Amino acid sequence: MPYVEGFIAAVPTANKDVYIRHSREAADYFKKHGATRHVECWGDDVPAGVVTDFYKSVQANDDETVVFSWIEYPDKATRDAVNQKMGSDPQMMNMDMPFDGKRMVWGGFEIVMDE
Repeated sequence: MPYVEGFIAAVPTANKDVYIRHSREAADYFKKHGATRHVECWGDDVPAGVVTDFYKSVQANDDETVVFSWIEYPDKATRDAVNQKMGSDPQMMNMDMPFDGKRMVWGGFEIVMDE
């Protein structure tokens, strides 16, 4: 069963095109190292919640849009190997991200249903 690493982040709305270019470069990198799929979604119908919501989770400002994305790997071992390589790769360490990475939320997920 594939393994998924999911992300949400707040991106300045004015940086949409820059973010998409950044994501394409990142997708090439991840796929080169074993990812099978990289999906980026730009927030379009994201309601504000009372207790919590996507905006609060990433401390989004009024001029930011929440993005939801995931990278699919054949298995967790491949994902772990890519993350380890990325942590010491100068290409990734010097990449200029078009959003505040400190407010990004991410994690690895085991697929338990896919219909």
